[in-house]
Amino acid sequence: MFAVIKTGGKQYCVKPGNVLKVEKLDVEQNATVSLDEVLMTSDDKGKVTVGTPVVSGAIVNAEVVRHTRNDKVIVFKKKRRHNYRRKNGHRQWMTVLKITNIKI
Repeated sequence: MFAVIKTGGKQYCVKPGNVLKVEKLDVEQNATVSLDEVLMTSDDKGKVTVGTPVVSGAIVNAEVVRHTRNDKVIVFKKKRRHNYRRKNGHRQWMTVLKITNIKI
């Protein structure tokens, strides 16, 4: 059994028990969150349901494990022969989710 969900502008293929990092959600730690933007589901028998654009009635429940920050991304700008160099770093806030169950 798996589902394809959409959150934070990205799509994730999840199964019960998976742990994944998503864009920061405004939810307390150890709380449960219901993700209702389910794009595709598959049951134990192999029956696949594709939504148009979402599968109606399908919900993925997850538990918020913690809020953390992702790896640093270095942004470096340079214009040659003009003595122009800028270096910045960015660390995106992430929410770590543990998928508890998928309701089809």
